[in-house]
Amino acid sequence: MSEALVVIDVQESFRQRPIWRLTANPDVAERAALLAGHTRARGGLVCWVLHSEPGSGTVFDPALGHVRLMEGLTPADGEPVLTKTAHNAFTTTNLQQILVSRGIRRLTVCGIRTEQCCETTARLASDLGYDVTFVTDATTTDPIPHRDAPAGLTPEEILADPHTLGTDEIIARTEYALAGRFATIRSVAELTGVGVG
Repeated sequence: MSEALVVIDVQESFRQRPIWRLTANPDVAERAALLAGHTRARGGLVCWVLHSEPGSGTVFDPALGHVRLMEGLTPADGEPVLTKTAHNAFTTTNLQQILVSRGIRRLTVCGIRTEQCCETTARLASDLGYDVTFVTDATTTDPIPHRDAPAGLTPEEILADPHTLGTDEIIARTEYALAGRFATIRSVAELTGVGVG
């Protein structure tokens, strides 16, 4: 069965945000690169996805130059680089067309953020009939403030709030939500045979 790796939003935009210093897995780009090499070696397709918010004036506004893959990630010839404006990697791109045209039925998902764009893509892919593997330790996320927290909190204030959802909790919730329903949970080491720190 043909397979593809979908690398979601591992882009410089996130490293420009102050909360990046609290991210669960700052080595996400290196882990995505390992998975990309593994997928290519197996004859699979690597699909790169970037998130863009044109005209927003934020780090996701392509005019500011941060909507690009993090250092160390380089698409090989023929690997699609898609730009999305929705949370999942399908709705605003031609990812589905690319996968169908190549007969791909198995997807591996990694990237930023675990519970947001990665989980949403995995759920939609499952609903579209793909066999999905979710590589949790090749994703990352940041602490999430409580819904009633004021806007504009510093990373330190977010961490100090007892109502903040921590990254370990976020990742655990995503795994519980996906496993046995939408995806199989695997680690980089399980897929590649290469241990990561």
